[in-house]
Amino acid sequence: MKHIIILVLFSIFITNLAAQENQFTRQDSLRGSITPQREWWDVTYYHLDISVKPEEKTISGKNTVYYKVLKEYQTMQIDLQPPLKIDKVIQGSKELKVNSEGNAHFITLDAPQKENQINSLVIYYSGKPREAVNAPWDGGISWKKDQNGNHFIASSCQGIGASVWWPNKDHMYDEVDSLKISVTVPKNLTDISNGKLRSVEEHDDNTKTFNWFVSNPINNYGVNINIGDYTHFGEQYKGEKGILDMNYYVLKDNLDKAKEQFKDAKRMMQAFEHWFGPYPFYEDGFKLVEVPYLGMEHQSSVTYGNKYLNGYLGTDLSGSGWGMKFDFIIIHESGHEWFANNITYKDVADMWIHEGFTAYSESLFLDYHYGKKAASEYVIGTRKNIQNDRTIIGTYNVNKSGSNDMYFKGSNMLHTLRQLIDDDKKWKSILRGLNSKFYHQTVTTQQIEDYLIKASKIDLTSFFNQYLRDIRIPLLEYNYTDNKLRFRYSNIIKGFDMPVRIFTDDTPRWIQPSSKWQVIELNSDTLTIDPNFYINIKSL
Repeated sequence: MKHIIILVLFSIFITNLAAQENQFTRQDSLRGSITPQREWWDVTYYHLDISVKPEEKTISGKNTVYYKVLKEYQTMQIDLQPPLKIDKVIQGSKELKVNSEGNAHFITLDAPQKENQINSLVIYYSGKPREAVNAPWDGGISWKKDQNGNHFIASSCQGIGASVWWPNKDHMYDEVDSLKISVTVPKNLTDISNGKLRSVEEHDDNTKTFNWFVSNPINNYGVNINIGDYTHFGEQYKGEKGILDMNYYVLKDNLDKAKEQFKDAKRMMQAFEHWFGPYPFYEDGFKLVEVPYLGMEHQSSVTYGNKYLNGYLGTDLSGSGWGMKFDFIIIHESGHEWFANNITYKDVADMWIHEGFTAYSESLFLDYHYGKKAASEYVIGTRKNIQNDRTIIGTYNVNKSGSNDMYFKGSNMLHTLRQLIDDDKKWKSILRGLNSKFYHQTVTTQQIEDYLIKASKIDLTSFFNQYLRDIRIPLLEYNYTDNKLRFRYSNIIKGFDMPVRIFTDDTPRWIQPSSKWQVIELNSDTLTIDPNFYINIKSL
């Protein structure tokens, strides 16, 4: 009987293991990997030209795709998610054959694709796009109405993919160099999209077309449409690269509240240009746009739905009190202009690059306006939200991000790194250097790690492996008696020996624990472990 039980348990183990290994599908690979049908061409320009019909909840139109041929190949992968469908694809004057496999559509190109050529094709599509279930986390199109009964519509698609509402090369590694967005809506509504408004065309059928142009590289999920009964106000900011246009679009009934709440936008720009360097998209301006969901970091068109409250919907996520000094959505989502839109992950498995740095930007905002103590108390306060359930880095090539700890654990990891560098001017130069070196680029975790190691002149290999690739939090065990401090780390990966700052009679000094017990003599009545390091502490 015992042997049978063991065999049953072993069978269950093997079945569960196989299920884990096979949890990803071919569709995940087609979405998340650089397939042969993607790698041979570089997208250079899109013109997305669509008509949105609110009453029918439909989108129809076309995307003209310009691309550079990197090597000869005759099949192109374009992504578009059902229930939307590709109606036809035209290159030159010829309709091309399209073979569809779920969300991926493989276009057979008749004309020879010669290396270094710039070619184009036009993708016509139509249908009812997926309606957002819980935007922005479970995205799509939000078809809502404002309190006056006017249509209030917005897109949000990080994670699920921009192909949920328009056809494109839906992988983050290849950003389009520039983009025109033409959106036709009923005459009583306004569309606000990315970049700068070039023109508005009025039509005889009681519709208008809004033509927006983005002159900088942009990731797919950063492209957006926002349609409503908007009113506008704005200001000009004298920034590091000159005059920046800052424009705000809100529902008419909320104008007075917005004029007060959106003062945080200028304060945000002051703080983040100080820490990160110039706003990365001066040519396209900066916008805050009210939407019927919480908000999202759409490039140069940051969306806002925090109900004109400080904190996160009126709540301080840190519990420190400092989170009520700013509007969370304005600060956090705008921080993504540097970390997400300027520096963009190649693979969503490295999403911590977006969220860890941007979550830490909240602390840096406080540092700039309220001081270092406020900043530290805030980021330390967010630790209570960390789950340590999965690693921060996700699974590569299948469109799978890591744990949501990428936000609070990521920010506390960076706060700890700041302590190790122990020089605020150097820390600032490193953050600005990141945004300069990787300006308008897609990157990997390894590139970020390599840069931080080189810039800090500290071997951070085990540091990143501990916090990014393991779920354990280092435990500093210590005993202090008779002026002797005995200490070590447990709960760590092999080779982890991060230094820690301690205070003896309020005097700072450093120790470097490892997995082995160490003993040092201290002539002090008091001993305090610096709480700015993200470790657990146990006094024996």
